Amino acid sequence: MNLLKYFTISTIASITLISSCVQSKSNVLTFSSWGSIDEINILKPIIESFTKKTGKQVELIHIPDNYFQKLHMMFASDTAPDVIFMNNLTMPVYADSDVFEDLEPWINKSQNIKREDFFPQVMKAMEWKNKLYGIPRDISNLLIYYNKDMFDKYKVAYPKDNWTFDDFLKTAQSITKDNNGDGKTDTYGFALDKRPLFWLPFIWSQGGDLFNNDFTKFTLNSSESIEGLQFYSDLRNKYKVAPDEKEVGNTKAGQLFSQETIGMQLSGRWSVPTYRTGLKFKWDVVPFPKGKKGSIVDVDASGWCMSKMSDKKEDAWKLIEYLAGQDSIKNFSSNGLIVPSRKDVANSKEFLEGGLPNNSKAFLTIIDNGQPTRTPPNWNEIATEIELGLENIWTGEKTVKESTEKIDQRVNALLK
Repeated sequence: MNLLKYFTISTIASITLISSCVQSKSNVLTFSSWGSIDEINILKPIIESFTKKTGKQVELIHIPDNYFQKLHMMFASDTAPDVIFMNNLTMPVYADSDVFEDLEPWINKSQNIKREDFFPQVMKAMEWKNKLYGIPRDISNLLIYYNKDMFDKYKVAYPKDNWTFDDFLKTAQSITKDNNGDGKTDTYGFALDKRPLFWLPFIWSQGGDLFNNDFTKFTLNSSESIEGLQFYSDLRNKYKVAPDEKEVGNTKAGQLFSQETIGMQLSGRWSVPTYRTGLKFKWDVVPFPKGKKGSIVDVDASGWCMSKMSDKKEDAWKLIEYLAGQDSIKNFSSNGLIVPSRKDVANSKEFLEGGLPNNSKAFLTIIDNGQPTRTPPNWNEIATEIELGLENIWTGEKTVKESTEKIDQRVNALLK
């Protein structure tokens, strides 16, 4: 096990070991998770129900901040939890270091859950090198949220499920307005987010990607990737349908959408609970627009993994089975926060008709053409290089082609 190679010395030095807090009794399962208070309030009764049903005690280790850094140190100090909540973007760090149990044999012999219960794409997201390392709780994917009142005000047709990049641009232009004639834009069509999560659908939908299949080559400088990312950058710098940072500072896209500064936002299901209670205007969602290769967004996941060093694997698997059961997944999705990983819960009336957005079905229809975000074990380091290297494209100082040429050598060195 060599997890330390994926963290910088300064990061490791800044973390206080929390092993004294997680030394568990020999008969008590330990389970780590991040999550808001609302999420934990859903999780705790599920754990209590598991204990009541099985007699197995569970110690919940809630780590709301610096989760992965602390988890890393727990593995390094041999105090890793038996069951670990994990996302597929970070999972390769641990799977590649051989500290997670392969769960394929466990689900194959399970009487309570089976592969077919879950969307195949989200099961794929929890794999690394053809081994299954996690059972998914949810599907994380992106679509377009839009302000119906703003569309009505400007007499703009609501987006349709099969719209294209050109349609998206025309729509954004139609709701970018200087309402009082003072030469300053009052409402914008869209807002940029510089994090890869939010521009990857633009390059995927044009046929591009970040890496080749075996992570031996960086491919953001391919013509398809450049075309998709240039379109995204041009929304701000060429077409002026997205505000620049001088105008909005560090205000996030979700805040701009809530403030009715922008008419459309690219976001995931996590926005739903806040928007259901906080927005004063009518809104809905629509699938991401189609590029040359269609509409392709992420099918990412969070789910439960098992420590390979656990001495309570049978009980750990029972907990994972229980967490991934139909009743538990229903509870996890009750506040609208997640897209359920289980097909039966996702297609239930509770999810599809349980409140805004009206078009919740769109979260499911986009799964078939989606793909997991594939990341190498040293993704954090590579992502930093990419984000720093692309900084000039958001200001319009460099083209995407110029910037990716400079990033290429550094990222390929990291891949090796």
